[in-house]
Amino acid sequence: MAWQNSATFLASFIEVIKINGKIMKRRNIARRIVTFLGLSLIASAVFAQQASVSNNEYRTVTDTLYSDVLSENRTITVQLPKSYNASPDKHYPVIYRLDGKSNIPLVSAVLERLQKTNAAPEVIIVAIENTDRLRDFYPTVNQEPQGPVGIGGGAPKFLKFIENELIPFVDKKYRTHDFKVIAGASAAGVFVLYALQTNPELFHAHLAYSAAVWWNYGASAKSTKAFMSETKKLDTYLYMNIGEESGVMRERYNDLQSFISANRPEGLTLINDEFDNVPHGLTSAAGIFNAYQNLFLPLRMPLRDYTGDTSSIADYYQRLSAQYGEQTVPPEWMVRELAYHFVNIGNFEQAIKLFKYDILLYPEKPDAYNGLAYGYEQSEKYEASLAEVNKAIALSGKDDDGYDVYLARKQRLLKRLAQ
Repeated sequence: MAWQNSATFLASFIEVIKINGKIMKRRNIARRIVTFLGLSLIASAVFAQQASVSNNEYRTVTDTLYSDVLSENRTITVQLPKSYNASPDKHYPVIYRLDGKSNIPLVSAVLERLQKTNAAPEVIIVAIENTDRLRDFYPTVNQEPQGPVGIGGGAPKFLKFIENELIPFVDKKYRTHDFKVIAGASAAGVFVLYALQTNPELFHAHLAYSAAVWWNYGASAKSTKAFMSETKKLDTYLYMNIGEESGVMRERYNDLQSFISANRPEGLTLINDEFDNVPHGLTSAAGIFNAYQNLFLPLRMPLRDYTGDTSSIADYYQRLSAQYGEQTVPPEWMVRELAYHFVNIGNFEQAIKLFKYDILLYPEKPDAYNGLAYGYEQSEKYEASLAEVNKAIALSGKDDDGYDVYLARKQRLLKRLAQ
């Protein structure tokens, strides 16, 4: 911190002005003090600038914890969001990414683009480093000759480590909230499917990139199908994809994907991508945008989510709040723009309902009343429009951006009513 560095500088300065046990003359002391104060101000500015820069950067931390479940040390790489230090009261959703920190840059880059358009929250990314990935990720020991025979079977222990040791460790050390995502590719994709069927409520979203469901005669595909057929309600998100794989891998994946689509439990959001020209090792890179863009709800509610009942707006932002970790109400501009859409297609009844709902949410916003005035004007209800635009004028001032618009509408309405 700047004051600590200034204090160090002052201590050094005091040492400098001591010569043979005698204090320097006052004139030299004054000169040195002026120099010290000037340098202190420069140092403060530099350190303040550095602090400002650091607040706009991701912070990456490496943690090691001993696992009693696995009887070994496990290392994680944690990337904290840019606002983490500047927002001490804010809590963040967590993405648990299997296969280590090399996956962080791509995840981070995609999410940052989404965040810039208010289409995703800031997140904490926890990358779990590997020790023996085939042991940890596969729930069964492979007996099929096309793979390494006798390997696997450690997924139950690894999931127990994540649930009972890793997640509590992360929740205690960092400001997290309940929304959690698990993501992995190939063998790690199989583990994602295993976590879904073993403890479906542990994570809110499951991203399985090109899951190697061929393993052990398709054991994971079979168990996932059994789980889906037995589950009637499943409130979670599942993203799956596959690249240019062929043979038993493609056959078993296609069979699993088709089965889930046909036997989807109520509440399950299923997104599936097929990339014919993408090799196995690049399916996570190919699918990551679709995975997160379909997972996270944008601040601007899509038209397709509006059912015709204003309660669907409240429901949407309640779901968004659960993802983002902070209570988010429908923005005034969003409700008004939704109403404008219905004006444009000539559905004035629906538009007026939405404009009134906007006023109910934002009774102090002049734009909300002007929106209703617009709806009434377009439906040729000029007296009702004039009453609403007068409310907008009363709530605004001459310096407000919309004030001239409100006055112009009022003058236009007065002329129409006078005719």
